[in-house]
Amino acid sequence: MRRGIRLKVKMKEYEMLDGSMKTLVQQISDGSIVKRFERTPLPKRETDVVCPHFVELKWAYGCPFDCAWCYLKGTLRLLPTGTRPVVKDFDKVKKHLLAFFEHNGEDEVLNTGELADSLMWESVPDPFSRFVIPMFEAQKRHKVLFLTKSARVSNLLDIQQHSNTIMSFSMNAESVSSRWERAPGLQDRIRAAGKVYDAGYETRIRIDPIVPVSDWKEQYCSLIDSIFDRFVPERITLGTLRGLQSTVRKAKDKSWTEYISEKSGWGRRTCSDLRKEVYMTLMGHLSQQHNYDKVALCKETLSMWDSLGMDYTFIRCNCIW
Repeated sequence: MRRGIRLKVKMKEYEMLDGSMKTLVQQISDGSIVKRFERTPLPKRETDVVCPHFVELKWAYGCPFDCAWCYLKGTLRLLPTGTRPVVKDFDKVKKHLLAFFEHNGEDEVLNTGELADSLMWESVPDPFSRFVIPMFEAQKRHKVLFLTKSARVSNLLDIQQHSNTIMSFSMNAESVSSRWERAPGLQDRIRAAGKVYDAGYETRIRIDPIVPVSDWKEQYCSLIDSIFDRFVPERITLGTLRGLQSTVRKAKDKSWTEYISEKSGWGRRTCSDLRKEVYMTLMGHLSQQHNYDKVALCKETLSMWDSLGMDYTFIRCNCIW
């Protein structure tokens, strides 16, 4: 890219979940770095999933971990690198971010963890966190979201100014994590999340995918208690097990697919009655034991939101403001 060339900011009018219309940034230039996630249409049918059109910051792709159900196995299936971590040129990322910052649009959260683990590039001399967090601190409108299963947070603790950074940790029940997630252990993740919380970062939790193993009630309630024993998340997003066909096809360990039998607008998932029981149990536990109600659902169907008596038009889930 030659110096002095102004990157094109592509705009698009979107109908929001609440029915309002907004003209928002769709992408910067070719969309290779900054692009709005819009693979989920506005929900109309009962099987359609609810997912706000958030903004991706595609600084990298791939993941060093190897969760059995990872959708990247399907999403990145055509790349020669597969799910191996690949980091893009930081100079290019900077130029695309600056073009986004200079545009006078809506305040946005930019998600760095849709195609990569946000903390997978922290054990190198030029870690991603030290590059991107100061960029967001240099402006006052937008925030950057880190989504991770990593426990490598030492660089984050060294960064003093981080008011425009959101940390989100993906958690799961102990037995589920040890069987299907080849990632840092649950307690390591809770400790890491507690450290960044203590350092003043806005800290969110994503419990997803919830797998209805035989003693799921005890395990997931115990997970919630372990989190709240350490800190109180800014918000919690719950999601149950689901799998797009491309993910199922590319998965080496398919044992988890015994828990998904129902079709939806986002692949196969756990049956509706059991999903409803899961959500009611965990939201009830959060309310009764922790007086907590800042909960949303991830890629859940319109019918499930309705059956739970929740208004999806006011959703405040993991990836948005």
